[in-house]
Order: sequence, then C-alpha cells, then structure tokens
Amino acid sequence: MLHIKTLVKQTCVAATVSTLLATTATSTFAAEDKIRWKVQAVFGTHLPGLGDPIVHVAKQLKAATDGQIQFKVYEPGKIVPPFSITEAVRNHQLDAGYAWLGYDQGRIPASALLSAVPFGMEPWEYSAWWYEGEGKKLAEDLYAKHNVHPVLCSIIGPETAGWFKKEVNAMEDLQGLKIRFAGLGGKVLQKAGASVTVLPSGEIFPALEKGAIDATEFSMPAIDKIMGFDKVAKNNYFPGWHQTFTASHLVINKDVWDDLASSTKATIDMACTASTFRALTHGEAIQGKVLTELQEKGIKTQTLNTEMLTGLKNITNQVMSELSAEDEDFKKIYDSQQSFRAEYKAWRKLAYLPLDL
Repeated sequence: MLHIKTLVKQTCVAATVSTLLATTATSTFAAEDKIRWKVQAVFGTHLPGLGDPIVHVAKQLKAATDGQIQFKVYEPGKIVPPFSITEAVRNHQLDAGYAWLGYDQGRIPASALLSAVPFGMEPWEYSAWWYEGEGKKLAEDLYAKHNVHPVLCSIIGPETAGWFKKEVNAMEDLQGLKIRFAGLGGKVLQKAGASVTVLPSGEIFPALEKGAIDATEFSMPAIDKIMGFDKVAKNNYFPGWHQTFTASHLVINKDVWDDLASSTKATIDMACTASTFRALTHGEAIQGKVLTELQEKGIKTQTLNTEMLTGLKNITNQVMSELSAEDEDFKKIYDSQQSFRAEYKAWRKLAYLPLDL
C-alpha cells in the first residue's frame, strides 16, 4: 500500500514538473518570439510554384508552432511597390518580404546572380551551390550590408525564352524590339539591340495587349498561361536561356532576424527549405499538360536556333565580364558559381541518361 502511495506521489510530481516545463517553454517562446509579421509577396500568390510558396510557408509555420509564428501575407503592391520589397525590409517598413532579388540589381548588381543567371545553373545545381557550396553565405554577406537577411524559399525551373507577336529567327530580329525582360537577361538583350523595359507582373499583359511592348518573358508555361500572354502573342520560344532557374527568397530585416532565438531561426529556415523543394516539384509537375493545351490552341512553341543561342551566349559572356570588372561582389559570387559548375559538370555529364534514349 505504501509502495502504491509513493508511486502515485512520484507520478503526480513528475506530471506537475512536466506541465511547468511545457508552460515555461511556451511562455518563453511567446514572450521572446511570438511573431506577427506583415509579409508582402513580389508575385501574385495564385501563381503555382512562383507566388504560392510563401502562402505554404505561412501555413506550415502557423501549424508547426501552434500559432506562435504567423505571417500575414499581402499581395504585390498592397503595402509597397513590388520592386521595393527589400528596401522596405531594410528600412523596417516591413519585417519581412517574399522577393525576387533580381529586382535589386539597380542598387545591388550582384543580387541578380542569386535569382536567375543567363546560361546558368539548373535548379538542383543552384540548390546544391546554395546549401552545400558557398551560395548561402555569400548571399547573407552581400545582404548584411543592406540590413537584410535572405532565406532561399522557392526555386522553379527554366522560363520560356519569351512570348513574341512576330517570329524571331536571327539576332537581327532583336534590333529595336520592344520587350519586357528582367534581370541579367535584360542586359543581354539590351546589348543585342532590343529596347528593354522591366514591368511588374500585373502590368505586363496590358502593355502587351495595347502594343506598348512587342514581346515579354515572365515565367514557366503554366504561369504564363494564367497571365494570359497566349491571348495576344502566338509565338512562344524555348529554351529559357536567360533564366535557367528562378529563385525567390524570404527577406527579413537583419535586426529583427538577429533578435530571434536560434530555435525560431531554425524553424523558419526549415519551412523555407521544405517550400523550396515543393515549389520545384510543383513547377515540374504541371508544365507538360499546359504545353499540350497551348499547342492545341494554335500556339507555336518553337526552339531558338543554334545561331541565336550562340549569339546570346557570346553577349552574355561579355556582360558577365563587364559586370565582374565593375563590381567586386558580383565577381566574387559569379566566380563561385562558375567554379561550382566546373566541378559539378563531371558528375552531370556521366550520371544522367540522355532524354532521347
């Protein structure tokens, strides 16, 4: 009987201690890192793989932390202009944002290398460079100068090479062409003689429809179809030489990030890492069906000829050389990517089956 009483007493004490520990842990988290962030997205959250990853991140963080971490996600332009997200985060107008860093290239030239590179890495190659190579640290070091902490939160495959109202069969066809093109690819086309403009996603279709531009790129076929480009431009070119991957990042005010507990940082990082993988799988899964639908509607899905791709590659090399000479950070990151690619190439060449086998 005494043994039973002792056992009951010990059990009650243990239960009380466990409850106190759990309560203390929860209250400590709530006091230190109860997060209620306004997070503006750079792309519409209805866009699969490109815009919706931040919504998935917000849902997963809320569920995993029992509501301790909550993001209120805003659509593009609701708080600040789409191209001003990282600047708003730097100034703490926003705690965080979901951004495409290539839009920062006007004030941070090297940022473009973190979002898309002409004739660059494939998505899994970039991911390997980011997580296992120097990518993550180089990106953090670059943006620390601007009081911003970047976390890779999405990656998808190549874009199309663009939607054109008229066919383009030679480099000469690019002369004077009015085209919406973002990132480093825009610099390449500008050097090739095109008239390049950068528009936020919501302004592209009206510009194409009204004739303010003759052509545009934006994303993968499934996303471009949602944007309605096929209603106006009937020539869809491949491959996406200018954007072989599209990486988007959760950008957080660095002071805010530095004040977080290590467990909270790890939780956010895990959610974004999972989102990166899911964005890639989602993007890859839905393109084939959409391409078939576009072709059935009479869209000409065409491949840029070898002469044009060679010409664009030569100009890309010039642009990269010039930017590397002008900006130390650009050179450092680009050299890192090229070094990683040279090493990775031996594996890629031997390991993967040819597509036509």
